[in-house]
Amino acid sequence: MATPPHTIGILGAGKVGTVLARLALAAGHRVLISSSGPADRIRLIVDVLAPGAEALTTPEVIDGADVVILALPLGKVRTLPAAALAGKLVIDAANHWEPVDGPLPEFTEDPRGTSEVVADLLPGARVVKAFSHLGYHDLDEGGMPTGSDGRVALAVAGDDPQDVATVAALVDSFGFDPLPTGDLSTGRAFQAHTPAFGYPLTRDELAAAIAAAASEPAPAASTESS
Repeated sequence: MATPPHTIGILGAGKVGTVLARLALAAGHRVLISSSGPADRIRLIVDVLAPGAEALTTPEVIDGADVVILALPLGKVRTLPAAALAGKLVIDAANHWEPVDGPLPEFTEDPRGTSEVVADLLPGARVVKAFSHLGYHDLDEGGMPTGSDGRVALAVAGDDPQDVATVAALVDSFGFDPLPTGDLSTGRAFQAHTPAFGYPLTRDELAAAIAAAASEPAPAASTESS
């Protein structure tokens, strides 16, 4: 599944962001990366952990990227410049992880998947969920050439088939078998606390884990007053 080089913007220069930057660079893509605050604050980190990536401000990354990856704590999505992301293909690689985020009622009290809530927070962005269900160490070490036996798979969920195809091709270029699962709502089946989350699985194994999660009823929204 060949894909032409893209300019990929990564919002978040932590462990996940820098691993994704390395994978993208190895696949021949141009990488722009930012964190909160001035670009100078992360330039040395980026030079060491993702040499070849360009450290910029968040607005500069968004403006210059063909595809934007959210590799930041889920609670920080609300702080992003939503208007600048309108019309952009945005890959949501974030998860609600309480040890990092703390409780986030806007996600825990909504029965939908977290990426659907992210799409509401970023109106106009073309949100696709991917790169979200493996830890950074598995992403860093798990990539293999296309066609390799036992190749690890990554799920891709989104509402626009062309956007899903674009992200699937990126997943393949990063060294993983893409598994499109359907529209964005299907991302709930591979978010945190599901059988697919946190395990390096082959395409068939991942499909089975997602099918098992999808067969479970969606959690009801909380009715408790805040």
